[in-house]
Amino acid sequence: MAKFANVDDYIAALPENLREVAVALRPIVNAALPGSIEAIYHASPTWSAGEAVGKNLVCLMKAYSSYVTFALWKGQLVDDESGRLEPSAREMAHVKLRSVGDIDADLFTGWLKQARDLETAATAR
Repeated sequence: MAKFANVDDYIAALPENLREVAVALRPIVNAALPGSIEAIYHASPTWSAGEAVGKNLVCLMKAYSSYVTFALWKGQLVDDESGRLEPSAREMAHVKLRSVGDIDADLFTGWLKQARDLETAATAR
């Protein structure tokens, strides 16, 4: 994908099936992380709990050819009774979203709040 100035441009450029997923996911993230910074960072939409873009990153959304990855920076530390989060690099974990039906607003909200709290606790030390 090309470089985008903002999250709106990123989502608008997605193929329709992936755009539907991103459009459904975005308000869930924004509602769960009030006051967070939503921005393009390293070519993907990210949400930061810090005072600047890329500081205290909580989550990201990244589109691939057939799915959208929704990842949490401290996702491996999040209590996930659903078992849907897959471990990624370092402490990250992610879920692959192929359709809007893969999105569970309540589950994702719980993950996001835990991830935000883990991120803000790490900076309080």
